Amino acid sequence: MKALVYTAPETLAYREEPAPDLPAGECLVRVEAVGICGSDMHAYLGHDERRPAPLILGHEAAGVVVDGPGTGRRVTVNPLATCGQCKACREGRNNLCPKRQILSMAPRQGAFAELIAIPPQNLVEMPDHVSFEKACLAEPLACGWHAMRLGARALGGLLDTRCLVIGGGAIGLGAALALKANGVSDITISEANQKRVPALTSAGDFSVVTPDDILAQDPGGYDLVIDGVGFSATRASASRAVRPGGVIVHIGLGDAADGLDIRRLTLQEISFIGAYTYTPQDFRDTAAAIFSGLLGSLDWAELRALEDGAEAFSDIRAGRAAAPKIILKP
Repeated sequence: MKALVYTAPETLAYREEPAPDLPAGECLVRVEAVGICGSDMHAYLGHDERRPAPLILGHEAAGVVVDGPGTGRRVTVNPLATCGQCKACREGRNNLCPKRQILSMAPRQGAFAELIAIPPQNLVEMPDHVSFEKACLAEPLACGWHAMRLGARALGGLLDTRCLVIGGGAIGLGAALALKANGVSDITISEANQKRVPALTSAGDFSVVTPDDILAQDPGGYDLVIDGVGFSATRASASRAVRPGGVIVHIGLGDAADGLDIRRLTLQEISFIGAYTYTPQDFRDTAAAIFSGLLGSLDWAELRALEDGAEAFSDIRAGRAAAPKIILKP
């Protein structure tokens, strides 16, 4: 099969690779669309020790089952394969399973390829009217949905909340769309890349501002801050922007440095919640919201051929990509 293989920092090769072995009971899926995630970029830059080269990256996939249970189904893929038996799995928090595996991390090769192997319980069937390009957005948008749900639980609901989302990539935009779908009307997105602004404003009724605009505001203006970037500067911004008694939900994995104002969080009883991926229910809820149109037209992604994937990574690295998401087509 053809695949886009990470071979060294900032180096990708489009080449022939062996098709994945199909474990008993699993499904072989022909990939029709796969998104480039921030974690793929993190690995591409050589910053993720969990993803050493050579490796096929990519985990935001949708396609068709070509072997195994449910052959012929059109599906979107939850890339987190878990044990199903541990305490976390029994509680529905499979994202915290200590034995979890994810596409694009050994031993599972990723979805920047023509074929992937995945357990059948990780597949959500798509209706015929939904494109693969929209369906593959279920994975990144589920991260935002999960963050929204955690923030709502910590606040005791989302009624009359003022929300700030830091980052206008697919994770941050997904969080904003999830908030909007769940009744929040006052949503601000902070985005440094001004090339993204047209896509963000067309995706929903959001106020889109720069990080400098947020710093110019009085501190403590937001009930809920969702950091979809995860750098020191964005943690500092979140610490300043959240109100006393408010909530920060941290999704981004940009770096592991400082930035969080622990003194302010302590003195003003601000809750800080780490959010890792999503639960199976979050993923199903997000997929259902996509299929029903609840998250809007979702026409803000840019499509490119898988064979042009190396150039797409380079464009994202250089800040030349205007779309919140680039989707590759094998």
